[in-house]
Amino acid sequence: MAVMSERPPFSPVISLLTMSSIWDGQLGAALKDLGLTTRKYGLLAHIRATPGISFSELARRSQITVQTAHTAVRALADDGMVADGTAHAGSASDLRVTEKGDAALDEADARLARLDRDFAAALPALTDALQGLHEEPFAGILQGS
Repeated sequence: MAVMSERPPFSPVISLLTMSSIWDGQLGAALKDLGLTTRKYGLLAHIRATPGISFSELARRSQITVQTAHTAVRALADDGMVADGTAHAGSASDLRVTEKGDAALDEADARLARLDRDFAAALPALTDALQGLHEEPFAGILQGS
């Protein structure tokens, strides 16, 4: 005989992870036909914002490993969205977004703006609460982790 357990207490972390998963899926679906994933979109945006960025800095800004950044950028380069002006062993990279990458980013930005409008319309209080967190996410909260 199965025993019914009490519902677990509310967890803001689990709630945030659930919301993140849902909206990451929405963004992923919106970007798919552009040849982008959420991660590739972020990397491409960092490269466009900082032409010549190094793999190390790109990885740091994206909170991924340098190896992961190399793999993702290689895929973007294979798709013609990124060029590395000094792509040979032993030299610093000179990553730049190509015309194809610029066009994909412009369209991705427009699609993200539509998702942002939908989110804000559906969840205005949460939108207000999230304002600014991407600039200084949880300053001081994770220092002891």
